[in-house]
Amino acid sequence: MKQGTTILTLDNGYHLWTNTQGTGDIHLLCLHGGPGGNHEYWENFGKELADLGVQVHMYDQLGSFYSDQPDYSKPGNDQLLTYDYFLDEVEEVRQKLGIDNFYLIGQSWGGALVQMYAAKYGQHLKGAIISSMVDEIDEYVTNINKIREDIMTPEQLKFMQDCEAKNDYDNDEYQALIDKLNAGYVDRKQPLAISHLIPTMATDVYGVFQGDNEFVVTGKLKDWHFRDQLHKITVPTLITFGEHETMPIATAKIMAEKIPHSRLVTTPNGGHHHMIDNAPVYFDHLKTFIKDVESGNFKD
Repeated sequence: MKQGTTILTLDNGYHLWTNTQGTGDIHLLCLHGGPGGNHEYWENFGKELADLGVQVHMYDQLGSFYSDQPDYSKPGNDQLLTYDYFLDEVEEVRQKLGIDNFYLIGQSWGGALVQMYAAKYGQHLKGAIISSMVDEIDEYVTNINKIREDIMTPEQLKFMQDCEAKNDYDNDEYQALIDKLNAGYVDRKQPLAISHLIPTMATDVYGVFQGDNEFVVTGKLKDWHFRDQLHKITVPTLITFGEHETMPIATAKIMAEKIPHSRLVTTPNGGHHHMIDNAPVYFDHLKTFIKDVESGNFKD
């Protein structure tokens, strides 16, 4: 399979940036978060998993970073901003890359796609990895509200709530408080390697699903409820959460009970991006999972 970058032309005419790293017979397809984020935290996975013989495939979803960014204001383009669109996009990418019997990993929003894909297209999977994503958004909202209460003074919390009530998200003081929350629970390590001179988040996409930031949910994700579908995920599944992140570990424990063949692991000192915050532990968990599945020794 071709290494490096390949531009895929989708059946709808749009183009996606994809990249493949590593060689071997094991295939891992990576789904970034957001939606509207990008591939960057997958870039070292080929190196980290090289000793297992894993080919790592990553791509920027439609609307994100290196891929085409549609004009969502055009009539009919709202159909590109649906759960079904992004789910079917995963399947089309799989087909166009020519991979099957593969592992699918997704972080945050990507973890929601993994859940949906494994339930609908599980016959193509060897294993699934849900990284930092709940199956019930209400439990996430409860958790981020508690984090805000724990971290902020009553005055700061009231200020944030007032800004949100007035839709005043561009307020500099409000954004400074969000930066403080992000530094504690999302990007704890904040490496220079993934910093940019300009923002890279596709806000047209992110805003439709999430909202302004990780600590409010005003978009379509407020209706994310998948618990009654988890039993349809029958492939070996790894659920991995940071121990200091926005997603509640209590929910991860419920998911591990509901998904028939699942294993829950957590990463100390890891935030929402715990593959960066504490990479050695994260990759040890991931490699152990892949080795266990490959050897036929996976146990829940």
